[in-house]
Amino acid sequence: MKIGIPRSLLYYYYYPLWKNFFEELGVDVVTSPPTTKKILDLGVRNMVSDICVPIKIFMGHFYYLMEKELDYIYVPRMVSIEKRKFFCPKFMGLPDLVRHTIENPKKVLRPSIVAKDDNIALLENFLPLAEPLGKTKGEIKKALKKAETAWLHFRQLSKEGYFHQDAMNIALGKVQKENLPIYQGGEITIGLIGYVYNIYDDYISMNIMEKLQQLNIKVITFDMLPENEIERPIKQMDKALFWTFSNKLLGAGKHLFRKNQVDGIIHVTAFGCGPDSMIGKMFELESQDTQIPFMTLRIDEHTGENHLQTRVEAFTDMIKRKKV
Repeated sequence: MKIGIPRSLLYYYYYPLWKNFFEELGVDVVTSPPTTKKILDLGVRNMVSDICVPIKIFMGHFYYLMEKELDYIYVPRMVSIEKRKFFCPKFMGLPDLVRHTIENPKKVLRPSIVAKDDNIALLENFLPLAEPLGKTKGEIKKALKKAETAWLHFRQLSKEGYFHQDAMNIALGKVQKENLPIYQGGEITIGLIGYVYNIYDDYISMNIMEKLQQLNIKVITFDMLPENEIERPIKQMDKALFWTFSNKLLGAGKHLFRKNQVDGIIHVTAFGCGPDSMIGKMFELESQDTQIPFMTLRIDEHTGENHLQTRVEAFTDMIKRKKV
């Protein structure tokens, strides 16, 4: 049996869990390739124009996998991983979006994911897959245990300071941890705040992580921070946001602003993202209070790489000169 996993959205957060789970059950996992213009165009052509670019890219990856010889494509319905907080409605409705957008889609595995925290490796989330995969409850439970171990390892590596791709490669056993030192950087430290599917998709972010490394800059992202440091600023607010990952970005940004751990913060956001429009304004206010430079990079399918390169270089040059 072969299952396709689109390389988009929460692939960048949960892929070690999903891959290990399916492979432990003897299922071949096929992922779509890194995002390209062709994949983006597939999504753009087949989606309404005013939806955010990450969803357009997801649909492009889904269409790519539709052309492959697969038994299923995995599209979980991400509902909640925090009490009284939820995912963006587009994530909750993603299986329905696929079902009503694509005529005769291949079989879609669409379990609903609900958990109390980021660790979604709960039997009730994955047991619905037993019947379509032809597995027993015991086999699902055993596979889930291995998947959880791999994912926790991946998350720990990120918190130790490994960049996303390095942490992913180590967790998936592609490279030994001892052979991959943590990148230390640099003249200045930048907080790079953005959803995982924006900053770790090299096509959509135009490889901003590598650009910052080439400029000899240390980078801190939200997934490198311990959960309690992200949650503390949110708990101090009169009212948190409704969306879990938006709270993660907001909490991480507030933490970095207030603890004076960075020389500047770059917020990477996709055009059309409603929650980010609020987060960006709150970061602007934090920047005014703390005097830590802040910049928003808003990207969409038309953003030019030279434009992004120029803005990043100008922002970081300004900070470097300020420190002299």
